[in-house]
Amino acid sequence: MSNTRQVALKPTKNGFLLVKTKPNREVHSNESMGEWKHINWRKLERRVFKLQKRIYKASQRDDVKTVRRLQRTLMKSWYARCLSVRRVTQDNAGKKTAGVDGVKSLSPKARLRLVTKLKPGIKVKPTRRVWIPKPGTDEKRPLGIPTMYDRALQALLKMVLEPEWEARFEPNSYGFRPGRACHDAIEAIFLSIRRKPKFVLDADISKCFDRIDA
Repeated sequence: MSNTRQVALKPTKNGFLLVKTKPNREVHSNESMGEWKHINWRKLERRVFKLQKRIYKASQRDDVKTVRRLQRTLMKSWYARCLSVRRVTQDNAGKKTAGVDGVKSLSPKARLRLVTKLKPGIKVKPTRRVWIPKPGTDEKRPLGIPTMYDRALQALLKMVLEPEWEARFEPNSYGFRPGRACHDAIEAIFLSIRRKPKFVLDADISKCFDRIDA
């Protein structure tokens, strides 16, 4: 954070007096990136990925103390907070969808303000409940839409927790995993049944998430 003092001219009876003003405190730290559009995103991604890789390796070693220390560092990182805000305000498809507070489509200055405000531990706001149609049926299912702040905080927490649990997940798990998709699951099934036929169990709990008691 910059603490450089500035000077200004103060009018007096005999002319002008040179006085010092308060330090110009910037909204971000570590880098002199004046505006949102001037942020070096590739550099931020490299720094965050490097820290996530260290969390992943520490989790593989079952070094819980190091994992927690690195996670706290990543949680407080200005780089990680910027990336999480960018993800929900620019990259995600729901960037123009508002929560209960009505905030959507943030300007670059508003994104920087959100980065400075992002802090875990604050009570989240209620979600905005909307009903969306189910594909192929006339029924609708409920969807809760968090506020922009809560979505950015979720993205930050996901960034922190994901490396730890990726090191522990089953190798044949493909749902909601980074770098994995349907074609990976299809390949795993093909490799498993190509030499010997096997039974497949298809189970579905009817309306589980619609009626689950939170």
